[in-house]
Amino acid sequence: MAVLSKGRVSKMMLEILLDLPAGTKSLKDNVALRLGMVGQLSTTREINAAWNETKKKAAKLHPDKFILDDRGILHWNDGSVKILDKTISSANFIKLNELANTHNCNVNSMVSKLISLYKKNKAK
Repeated sequence: MAVLSKGRVSKMMLEILLDLPAGTKSLKDNVALRLGMVGQLSTTREINAAWNETKKKAAKLHPDKFILDDRGILHWNDGSVKILDKTISSANFIKLNELANTHNCNVNSMVSKLISLYKKNKAK
């Protein structure tokens, strides 16, 4: 049985998170340690569920301080983390697969070759 609801624990975590000094490492561990008795009486599953909710809230409500990457890891928004663009149009994806098939290689090696070719041409 939960000591507090997930929403309430998440709210407490967000308050603790906002009080941490900028640049603090291991955000989840630091927040969990500062929960005190609530953290000790809560199960790991409850803490993890509340942390997942807290990460989303922090990134949404405080984008100037926090950023949530595509793997779901919360980072300080200090400019050191760049979110990678993983979208590719379906037409380009099909063309890339066809190109890889004609050269008898996989898409990953094809992209590596295209990047190296692009760098060579850009250097000229």
